[in-house]
Amino acid sequence: MPQADDGGRDHTRDTTPSPAGGTTEGGAVQHTDAPWWTSATVYQIWPRSFADGDGDGVGDLAGIRSKLGHLHDLGVDVIWLSPIYRSPQADAGYDISDYDDIDPLFGTLDEFDELLAEVHGLGMKLVMDLVVNHTSDEHAWFTESRSSVDNPKRDWYVWRPQSDDGSLPTEWRSAFSGPAWQLDEATGEWYLHMFATKQPDLNWQNADMRAAVYAMMNRWLDRGVDGFRMDVINFIAKTPESLAAGSPAFVMDPAIHEHLQEMHREVFAHRGDRQLITVGEMPGVTVDDAALFTDQARSELDMVFQFEHVDLDRGPDSKFDNVPLALTDLKRSLGRWQEGLAERGWNSLYLGNHDQPRSVSRFGDDGAHRYESATMLAAVLHLHRGTPYVYQGDEIGMTNAGFTSIDQYRDIETLNWHEEALAAGASEADVLEALRFRSRDNARTPVQWSAGASAGFTTGTPWIGVNPNSAELNVEADRASGDRSVFEFYRRLIALRHELPVVQLGDFAMLAPDDERLYAFTRTLGDERLLVLANWSGEPYDLDPGLDPVLRRRSVPEVLVSNVPHGPGPLTLAPWEVRVLRA
Repeated sequence: MPQADDGGRDHTRDTTPSPAGGTTEGGAVQHTDAPWWTSATVYQIWPRSFADGDGDGVGDLAGIRSKLGHLHDLGVDVIWLSPIYRSPQADAGYDISDYDDIDPLFGTLDEFDELLAEVHGLGMKLVMDLVVNHTSDEHAWFTESRSSVDNPKRDWYVWRPQSDDGSLPTEWRSAFSGPAWQLDEATGEWYLHMFATKQPDLNWQNADMRAAVYAMMNRWLDRGVDGFRMDVINFIAKTPESLAAGSPAFVMDPAIHEHLQEMHREVFAHRGDRQLITVGEMPGVTVDDAALFTDQARSELDMVFQFEHVDLDRGPDSKFDNVPLALTDLKRSLGRWQEGLAERGWNSLYLGNHDQPRSVSRFGDDGAHRYESATMLAAVLHLHRGTPYVYQGDEIGMTNAGFTSIDQYRDIETLNWHEEALAAGASEADVLEALRFRSRDNARTPVQWSAGASAGFTTGTPWIGVNPNSAELNVEADRASGDRSVFEFYRRLIALRHELPVVQLGDFAMLAPDDERLYAFTRTLGDERLLVLANWSGEPYDLDPGLDPVLRRRSVPEVLVSNVPHGPGPLTLAPWEVRVLRA
């Protein structure tokens, strides 16, 4: 069993009858006709930086097992593992060379089986990352594909012949800078790579390739995993028409629905009443698109990751060109998604992950008001309608790395953009400032477990530098900090979703949509009503009593959650304060 991080508390979960007639894990209250994941919270582990069990400086499966008590204490229902498959690690494991094996960097298949059994024994589920838009160029499929133009697997990837003038097949750009086409000298043709050159795109027009992917997915489900988070899954549909047009139509080519429905038939439909979960990462997806993808009657996906809200503070030319975030824009975006998926479909809720900066540094105040802004952001997120995702370290309010030299970075996207920006004439100082705020490595520094050497992450030398604030900001210190523990605040939010049907399924209504400092909304289910009031600023905020009837009552409303227990007063919010009132 995993080591206890909590003084040896009992980690077994009860199965408790729901007042609504259902039965759920962890005592969650749930309507009988609602999917199980409406009351669930997902925790994302980026294994390389979570916990190192063997002292080589890289996180691994043994490290994850040692910290399962921490996750169970938090109350999460699902653990999502970013890729742990065999890989050359050109893009931190998102370049897979063998879908059926664990990379030795992380452990073995036997260790994975032990981890899976322990996760299930604690009443949690485990979801794998599915990366099938592309493979590594070292995958056996691609090795065969590039061996000759006549190889049976040639059509498993997207190849195009050279033109007479030597021009690229299309003007598509890689997400990691530069053209999306690479000339293969051996056969004299171009292959498509929407990401790194070592990540050739699979051709989903090929039925044999699709069948091989479905067989691989079935093997993992047979092994016991509980579903998949599907990396850039809306990129897989590249039809000859979209390729010929040279437009980004493949992002939402109509064939995507055919592929996902076929995937459901071949992988998930025969699994009976087993409680699985599927979430598709979909850059560029719209509300209307998501309603189709997540409509349960269509048998495609349970939920999608959309990017609209995390693109609001990026410039017109690059994600690294930062612009100030207008709170009204964020409310308009998230409110539209709440409304658009209210009748059919489902939202996934996130502010940070392995591809985004730390949310408290990006959206809050990671200095004097780190605790208040970290907990305010958590409450706003978790009390929307949808399934919340917690990224490792957010439960203690981890911040951006603060790197000052390009030598400290490891991320391929960061390093490529740094080189490209300098070549285009940008100054080193300006590039480093952009990376300090936006680089993906901000989310990839080791989880800070203690004030000890390497933040308790490893007994060796970490593969990437530890955040300098780890001596003060770490799991041990946070969990010992009483009513200022970010961890305890997250635990209460997760428990509320388990306990209250109104949090799981209640209607959402945005209040004060034009206010640039107040984020306020209600959740309503039958006679149950919650009012969420959040001051998204570093100055006190005076509430208008006309905002909501509960503020005009003479009696003091019940405060379910607050990050400032003794605030300035019933009609004033302290800087970054959040209150959740039972209205």
